[in-house]
Amino acid sequence: MPLLSWKDAYSVKIKEIDDQHRNLIKMINELNDAMAAGKAKDVLGEILARLVSYTANHFANEERLMQAHGYQGFAEHKDKHEKMTAKVLDLQRQYKLGKAAMTIEVMDFLKKWLDKHILGTDMQYSAFLNSKGVH
Repeated sequence: MPLLSWKDAYSVKIKEIDDQHRNLIKMINELNDAMAAGKAKDVLGEILARLVSYTANHFANEERLMQAHGYQGFAEHKDKHEKMTAKVLDLQRQYKLGKAAMTIEVMDFLKKWLDKHILGTDMQYSAFLNSKGVH
């Protein structure tokens, strides 16, 4: 059973972005399933690699949309993206160094990302971009 399921509250009403957010939920559930099966260490490296790629692509997509439509909160949102990207890269670095308790730290980071960034920060641009015809 998945730890998290997609719900309408997560939707920014932009298909491309919602699909990417669904992918984040999928990564959280994959890591949770691996933890439950005692195989988290087997999948953590691959999930972190996907997360590095995800942040680069997802953030670039959001930033492209915000810039193209003159979103006034762009600079602040971009700053949050940069901090999150740095955190993802640090988590990957720690994993490669063999730091203990990485799985729980990554899971905690992913859940907070979902709650704080998507439900908080991303919702701030949602209505603006929707009003510009971005769906």
